[in-house]
Amino acid sequence: MEVVSRALIFSDNKKGHLNQSIAFCKYMDLTYDIVEIRFKNRFLKLLSYMFDRVGLYTMSIFKMRDGLPHSVRSDGHCEKCTTKQSTSQSSLKNKKYNLVVCAGSSTYYAAKVIAKKLKIKSVTMMLPSGYRYDYDVIFAQTHDNPPKASNIIEIPANFSFIKPIGLFKPKKQSIGIVIGGNNSYLEMNKDKLKVQLDFIKEQYKDFEIAVTSSPRTPKEIEEFIKSYHFDYEVIYSLNPINPIPDFLEHCDTVFITSDSTSMISESISYGEANIVILPLRSKKENKFNSFISKLENDGYLHIFNGKIINKNKKIDFKEFVKGLEDD
Repeated sequence: MEVVSRALIFSDNKKGHLNQSIAFCKYMDLTYDIVEIRFKNRFLKLLSYMFDRVGLYTMSIFKMRDGLPHSVRSDGHCEKCTTKQSTSQSSLKNKKYNLVVCAGSSTYYAAKVIAKKLKIKSVTMMLPSGYRYDYDVIFAQTHDNPPKASNIIEIPANFSFIKPIGLFKPKKQSIGIVIGGNNSYLEMNKDKLKVQLDFIKEQYKDFEIAVTSSPRTPKEIEEFIKSYHFDYEVIYSLNPINPIPDFLEHCDTVFITSDSTSMISESISYGEANIVILPLRSKKENKFNSFISKLENDGYLHIFNGKIINKNKKIDFKEFVKGLEDD
């Protein structure tokens, strides 16, 4: 790929997806604009798969949020916007983009359309299931079993870029606990969580223990967490901050529930902490179990089974973007 000065990120407003695109831009040292985009209705999303198959590309099936794009440098600094304008194809054409980056099913077709209209490169941060794989670069997670192709780069986890911001500063040796919540495949059970937390509290009674819940954590579980009176506590519904980067910076070991590939990917991409996964109850066979099992086999983490095994191998995502600037 040619040297890139500015990237356009299409976002489906899902933080886990957007963060992968942002991480890619940061590792490539790119300034980027973010545009939130969605299909006008579900039928048009289904139609986009057919359009892609027959080579028909149109942006008329999308809505784009007003007031965007906004520019963000690779260091995370937002350039001040002097006017508020509606985002449209014409306003996108007014900026010089070299690259469009996307993640999430609502963004794949739009990225392909814009790449063709603006004659720029296209990058997807996950395997774009349902669409033809004719993007310039596809980053595909191993657990999705991607096909072998020259434009597909297989990666063990989601792209992540970690930067501690000083929310958690322990006074002695510490461990961190990250509590997620339910999803379509995994279910949080208070009784099972109690066994896990009781074990951790006993095993690390001489350590400073920090805990955070997440946007998906059920209120019942948050109340249960509060009953432990850990040394440092973030209840996300009451205080929506993210201390996970600081846990990874300072803690000897970080425990994470198995429901979020994003949180797990972050944990194995920064710092020196041992990573232990607290498994949730599975409703059926799922990609989350496959994902963490492969990472355990490769030495990145340990799945809690009543014992603690130290594993702290880390992914260097910079290795996966090497050479893209000159391709």
